[in-house]
Amino acid sequence: MKLNKKEILEALKTITVPGAGENMIDSGAVTNVLTFGDEVIIDITINNPALQARKKTEVEIMKVIHEKVYQKAQVKVNLKVNAPAKSEKIEIKGKAIPGIKNIVAVASGKGGVGKSTITANLAVTLVKMGFKVGLLDADIYGPSAPIMFDVVNERPLSVNVGGKSKMKPVTNHGVKILSIGFFTKPDQAVIWRGPMAAKALNQMIFDAAWGELDFLLLDLPPGTGDIHLSIMQSLPITGAVVVSTPQTVALADAKKGVAMFKQESINVPVLGIVENMAYFTPEELPENKYYLFGEGGAKWLAEDLNVRFLGEIPLVQSIREAGDVGRPAALQTATPIEKSFEELTRNVVEETVRRNDDLPPTEAIKITTMAGCSAVKK
Repeated sequence: MKLNKKEILEALKTITVPGAGENMIDSGAVTNVLTFGDEVIIDITINNPALQARKKTEVEIMKVIHEKVYQKAQVKVNLKVNAPAKSEKIEIKGKAIPGIKNIVAVASGKGGVGKSTITANLAVTLVKMGFKVGLLDADIYGPSAPIMFDVVNERPLSVNVGGKSKMKPVTNHGVKILSIGFFTKPDQAVIWRGPMAAKALNQMIFDAAWGELDFLLLDLPPGTGDIHLSIMQSLPITGAVVVSTPQTVALADAKKGVAMFKQESINVPVLGIVENMAYFTPEELPENKYYLFGEGGAKWLAEDLNVRFLGEIPLVQSIREAGDVGRPAALQTATPIEKSFEELTRNVVEETVRRNDDLPPTEAIKITTMAGCSAVKK
């Protein structure tokens, strides 16, 4: 039997396209119909990519042709899905915090390189130089600022600012501090998924009465993950300081940290690299240097990546002891440690000034979710 094309088209008019509200012919979904004796080939395009919608469409076409045209017809359906990319979530744009001039992120590719120690000593040295400084402990899962500043038992107070209730940062050694450690017990693990951690960070950033600051230092968690993206989504970061030890494993991860900030979609200026635990000097032999983790690795990495080498900090027992008792080692006067941190801090300030003179303000990155996938853009 030879099938009648006109009858087939009339039969297809009785089927509604999934999600379109019109029949297959009037909507233009049917793009071609070919008949060869008792065989019919139908080309159709729909906008619904769901497997259920595709199967339902094929079954309905076969059914209507068998019922209204010819019961024994051989039906072949070539179905194409033309689903436009739909934005499920529009961009979330970060904003600057009034009164804060520079936001500097201190990061490391891996844990255990002394990033928090560097941040704490950088903060108190900036204060000694006359700057107004805040420190946000953004390491949600391993907060250390309360211990390093001897404020474990302190809690941020609520203050009224412009008719709104804000958190007043805890202050010690002249540094304004906020940390998730203020809101958890010392033996309590923070077991949060990414969105919960991001929400907590946003509250500490934007619901805090930071006041006027020359520098807000962000002590980021190790790695290049969700927290980093949330921070850079929330805030326009002035620049980043990357901390590493001379060890090859640490340098490989530090390189990834620099690469993260330099990505075109993120584009946060890297102020430079710090080499922590550069060498060991025993107390009884203050002039001796023992390169336990290798020599000059971070300096060579800085040269390779074309970023500034900000300084080297020795592996000295007093730095660890000072952090444990909540009095950063840079507060000690007339010591080699103080000089090391002063040189580091001076270089960070110089790079920040140069960055502000030479480059436009950094924008917070924007997150757009496209068809279930997360895309990062400026």
